Amino acid sequence: MRALVTGAAGFIGSNLALELARLGHEVVGLDDFRTGNFENLRRFTGDFIGADVCGVLDWAPRVGKVDVVFHQAAITDTTLEDQKLMMRVNVEAFRDLLEWSAKAGVKKVVYASSAATYGDGPVPMKESAPMRPMNVYGFSKMVMEKVAADFQKKHPKMVVAGLRYFNVFGPNERFKNKLSSMIWQLSLQMRAGKRPRIFERGEQYRDHIYVKDVVRANLLAASGKASGVFNCCTGRKTTFNEIIDFLNAALGTKLEPDYFKNPYSFYQSETLGDPGAAARAFKFNAQYTVETGIRDYFAGDKSPLGAQR
Repeated sequence: MRALVTGAAGFIGSNLALELARLGHEVVGLDDFRTGNFENLRRFTGDFIGADVCGVLDWAPRVGKVDVVFHQAAITDTTLEDQKLMMRVNVEAFRDLLEWSAKAGVKKVVYASSAATYGDGPVPMKESAPMRPMNVYGFSKMVMEKVAADFQKKHPKMVVAGLRYFNVFGPNERFKNKLSSMIWQLSLQMRAGKRPRIFERGEQYRDHIYVKDVVRANLLAASGKASGVFNCCTGRKTTFNEIIDFLNAALGTKLEPDYFKNPYSFYQSETLGDPGAAARAFKFNAQYTVETGIRDYFAGDKSPLGAQR
């Protein structure tokens, strides 16, 4: 298989590009390094194009023929106030990428959507539930899904599958800085010898999914024949108190939570996905729990400073 991975220097994109190359596939990575970093790709053996995903007409001739496109490039900053920029990068670039894919004979497109489309909807969150995005990022992903569905109707022989990522954590996320997972951010505090700060009383929960499972979901979606939108989640809830317990065990620390009042009236206290549709469509079930994912993530990391993951 020859594959194009957009956003290949980013968190999920780099993990995906590295795994594809490890499996022996021919990979072309694309990234403009807006938020990605070359250090995520030190072990990458494929080709790479440094370009803005919005400039499809400029970089497409350099890609050559590919069988599958894994579209991971996006602005993921939910605090971004430039709504036009968010829509241009997340929606219009995707629209152009799909049109190029059809003309270039691409067989399958697997793209990153988000659980942000659900907003503060009830749990467990199912694909059939109404979408209630709470910010322009979630809105952009909702529109992406509409664009993909309309495109697939016009090109029924192509597989176009969207994965609604829940709370992803794992190696190569550190360059996301403030947008990195709470698991990473809490680990930084704990490795510095500080008590991990969380909203009182730590019983809020998330559906955290390890990045290695997210990579598997992409590969399974690309090998299947199902078009549509599918949750990429574990179907299990993990509280922040539990995360701190798992981090203490992985890091060799014994730090108690430092609780403080939640100042946000719009805060989501719970997210939980229903993994059933992905299991039925392409046999995806998460192999890692949050506990085993954290153990794998920080394997051998017992020092106060910790490894730079």
